[in-house]
Amino acid sequence: MSDMPALAAADPEIHELILQETRRQDEYIRLIPSENYASEAVMEATGSILNNKYSEGYPGRRYYEGQEYIDRIETIAIERAKALFGVSHANVQPYSGSPANQAVYLALVKPGETVMGLGLPFGGHLTHGWGVNFSGIHYDSAQYEVDPETHLVDLDRVETLARKVRPKMIMCGGTAYPRIWDFEGFARIAEAVGAVLVADIAHIAGLVAAGAHPTPFPHASIATTTTHKTLRGPRGGMILSDGTHAKEIDRAVFPGLQGGPHNHTTAAIAVALREAATDDFKRYAHQVVANAKALAEKLNERGFRLVSGGTDNHLILIDVTPRGINGKPAAKALHAAGIECNYNTVPFDPRKPFDPSGIRIGTPSITSRGMTEKEMPQIADWIDRAVSVANDEQALVRIRREIAEFCRGFPAPGIRV
Repeated sequence: MSDMPALAAADPEIHELILQETRRQDEYIRLIPSENYASEAVMEATGSILNNKYSEGYPGRRYYEGQEYIDRIETIAIERAKALFGVSHANVQPYSGSPANQAVYLALVKPGETVMGLGLPFGGHLTHGWGVNFSGIHYDSAQYEVDPETHLVDLDRVETLARKVRPKMIMCGGTAYPRIWDFEGFARIAEAVGAVLVADIAHIAGLVAAGAHPTPFPHASIATTTTHKTLRGPRGGMILSDGTHAKEIDRAVFPGLQGGPHNHTTAAIAVALREAATDDFKRYAHQVVANAKALAEKLNERGFRLVSGGTDNHLILIDVTPRGINGKPAAKALHAAGIECNYNTVPFDPRKPFDPSGIRIGTPSITSRGMTEKEMPQIADWIDRAVSVANDEQALVRIRREIAEFCRGFPAPGIRV
């Protein structure tokens, strides 16, 4: 890892905490599906002198002088996003995925109008119309669910709801849905009720870019995404579109919601998009899916109850209650054992969100470290053992030592130890 001498001198307390977090990321099996390892090149751009520059507006139309290099950087990021995802318009200024979604709402929907999205307890996101979020507070939100038996999105039920409530906008995509999204099917429903279809691909953008998951285009006119997660970029956001609502979207981002973009993030997005256009990245994204399928298979063999029975993408949702434990203590036991995940509700969960029945895991980070299907049986075994000895602190410490030794064989991108 970098010594960061200036930081060490200026603020040794923060310096030491960063070093400790670096060691933790190096020694843990990180299975949170929304996390990844950015490359050293992305990290350098994120920490660059571009942090010092303010740039309200868009390339060629700024409210501040001194933009000759910033304009070129943002234009490069835009052109790379358009080429990678096959769209005619891209806005790379949103600060993250939630602000990107908020900009789309501002551009397309008036307060009080009806929107539809997958309910949070069924794998959706807060910004898809959940009651405590702006999307559920300012808009009339109708939430669709997954099938109670299969835990899959049932398009017949979605269409029935859409015809009943006649939404202005339909959101598809989620944060805890382990299966393929049928964008074409959603597009037919949106067209039938006169709604705009928006695909939130924050979790699967890297898979989409590499052809490891179907693309939302041309079925959706707009897609929002983060730039980290499976895309392996910095913490940022993008709005991709076919150009139909380009002016409204740009106005919603600036001046509707934001001031100056984070230029250091824009540059890092450009770097990540260039990396995502390579054959190496395509192989990576397909390996993410292969690893998830292999890990799901091994967990199934060990008696874990997987929501929908498995996965088609990068994440696995597990109901751990048949193992005599709830999601929160299971996640804490796994963390003590050196495995990072998050506790999560499962569809039709009888338990409360802060103490749910499930955990959510995924394979983007471990795939970035070079792990393949060969390593998935061992990881499944550690998960099984940790859950089985959740109340045995010494047993969990022994597993953590095994995992730290194991991780030394798989250097993490962007980390020098």
